[in-house]
Amino acid sequence: MKSEFHDIDKTLDIEVTPIEETKIVKKPKPIPKARDRGQESEKDYEYTRSQLYSLIEKGQEAVNGILELSQESDSPRAYEVAGQLIKSVADATDKLIDLQQKMKDLNKEDPKGPNSVTNNALFIGSTADLQKFLKNGGQGEEQKK
Repeated sequence: MKSEFHDIDKTLDIEVTPIEETKIVKKPKPIPKARDRGQESEKDYEYTRSQLYSLIEKGQEAVNGILELSQESDSPRAYEVAGQLIKSVADATDKLIDLQQKMKDLNKEDPKGPNSVTNNALFIGSTADLQKFLKNGGQGEEQKK
């Protein structure tokens, strides 16, 4: 088998040995079990929370710096940037509160479902059965014994 670099190999007096191709097979990522998902969501929550705290702290430092600069320069553009930066920090704090609410919703153990309300109860049976039922105080015969 002649390779496209045969002439170069001959000139450099190199013997080329063919290399077998190996296929790289990627294993699919396992789907986390229910309890693992809870741990992952907790881990993601902690990471996101720490990132938001970091962003808010850096934003506060930047706000302090731009406010000093705008007061010294009396530049309208500096005040505009300061206002935008303050809004960005406020948005980050809102996201932090939203994150708290989302985590509460995820961790709710008792999800609210539709309440069961019976408006019209229907008794199926004879009048004698109904009289026995009412005589027992609304309890079935098995509880009377």
